[in-house]
Amino acid sequence: MLLGVLVCLNYWGDVQHRVSSHLPTDHSWFEWLFAHGAYSVLHLENPLFTTRQNAPDGVNMMANTSLLGATIPLAPVTLLFGPQVTYALYLGGALTATAATSYWMLSRHLVRSRAAAFLGGAFLGFAPGIVHHANGQPNFVSNYLLPVIVARVLRLGEPERSWRRDGIVLGLLVAYQIFVNEEMLLLTALACLVVVLAYAAQRPRAAWARARGFLAALGLGGGLTLLLTAYPVWFQFNGPQSYRGLQGGVFHSWGEDLVAFVTFPRDTIAGDEAVEKTIGLTEQNTWFGWPLVLVALVALVLLVRRSLAARIVAVLVVVFSVAAIGPVVRFDGVETDVDGPWSHIPDDLPLVEMMMPTRLALVVAAAVGVLLALAWDALARTGAPRVPAPRTPEAAIAPARAAGPARRWLRPVGYAALALAVLPLVPRPLPAQHVDPPPHFITAGGWRPYVPEGRTLVPVPIPSNVHGLPTLRWSALTGHEFPVPGGYFIGPNELGEGTFGAPNRPTSTLIYSTMDSGTLPALTEENRRQAVADLRYWRASVVVLGAHPREGVLRELMTALLGPPQRVDDVWLWDVRPLG
Repeated sequence: MLLGVLVCLNYWGDVQHRVSSHLPTDHSWFEWLFAHGAYSVLHLENPLFTTRQNAPDGVNMMANTSLLGATIPLAPVTLLFGPQVTYALYLGGALTATAATSYWMLSRHLVRSRAAAFLGGAFLGFAPGIVHHANGQPNFVSNYLLPVIVARVLRLGEPERSWRRDGIVLGLLVAYQIFVNEEMLLLTALACLVVVLAYAAQRPRAAWARARGFLAALGLGGGLTLLLTAYPVWFQFNGPQSYRGLQGGVFHSWGEDLVAFVTFPRDTIAGDEAVEKTIGLTEQNTWFGWPLVLVALVALVLLVRRSLAARIVAVLVVVFSVAAIGPVVRFDGVETDVDGPWSHIPDDLPLVEMMMPTRLALVVAAAVGVLLALAWDALARTGAPRVPAPRTPEAAIAPARAAGPARRWLRPVGYAALALAVLPLVPRPLPAQHVDPPPHFITAGGWRPYVPEGRTLVPVPIPSNVHGLPTLRWSALTGHEFPVPGGYFIGPNELGEGTFGAPNRPTSTLIYSTMDSGTLPALTEENRRQAVADLRYWRASVVVLGAHPREGVLRELMTALLGPPQRVDDVWLWDVRPLG
């Protein structure tokens, strides 16, 4: 909990007016999502789709990182305190909850030492890659169900356990995780598959004895998940504003740099932002630092012969480290001539085309967390008298008790090595930056007489994935009370491929180019005609320009297109209701 508070400390300094310095766009998007959950509950609307953004076409929320499993239960908090408070609370809470469930999983099913489980759980909750995603992407720190799912999967088919009960519990957990983060669920499923195969290869008789119950429970869990999520998943791929793949396979080339494995991550006490200029072209999903890599390798060498769990961890590390490299091997920010494993995978392969290879390294981070717990637990048992191990399924994969007396120096040296490996990775408070509040005209409801039901408020600049994101916060911080065109989301282009943001219309393109250049372009009657057509398409009733670094030139542009504005409260306003 202390680490969770520490990570979010800079937000709490001024929670109403601060967003992530690294990903202000994603931070604002998730504030909007918390407002969406509250709006859906308050108005009893279908949370799978919304027209409060990208009006009139709307947004398929299942086809985006909607985090419905959190935004809907937290709707009362959002309604009471606003999406900024909910965001900061949830971010720290999700990190803490993941560490807690990881501690539970390790202490109950894998290690005997509580200190070992604490170390492993803390790393799983606050691993460098996870803290990196905490910069604006709370869906990737929402891993609190995953340790429970893993524990449940690995216990399927155990003797004297009810396969029906295990299957039902697993199905409920997986169904809920789909509404938290499907991508992390997919990575967990791939990791569990590798673990099961590695276990079966090393314990074929034990695996065969459990196969029938395992498959029965897995089938029941899968069937229940399908029953509970069939419509939302169908809606994701076939509902309005759904799409097939991402245009150009934009993420397919994002592989992990080899040097990143031994580099200290940016948001830790040993990290340095300067390193991103060379190898920070992708996400920081490994970035373990060289001490942890060295200690992990030594721990694997020492444990792999006497611990089945360590051997399985070794398989996970090798498989997912290689897979995370991507289509081309990168070394210290330079693409080499060596092909990576993803070079043999077609860019348009369904599902795979939307995956980011570097994120497979998050499985490596999880494996390292388990390894840290195993290593500490082995040290805690070093030199202890040999006693018969209990005949439990958990003991089958736990590290064996050390034989014979150990040297007195082994335990303190081992503890010190583990501590020195993880201490540089203690996270720092995430960097935050000031963001201006919406105009008083917006927050005080001055817009209400101008926006009747079924019409939209057009903020200038129009929200997009690049421009005008502060204006999207107008919608988030007013509880989605008025719909806006454009937005920050993934939706279909004219070919049905996923693309970022709404397809630009001529007027939005004109606004963005004027912002970028800072000068008013020569306008024609066609520009004015197209502006009217676009406003009619958006069902606009009012165009609003608030304080903005380019406010002067944007006011000149909109005046040239629509005529003189009114000054109402602290905004420039064009009443376009007569356009119909």
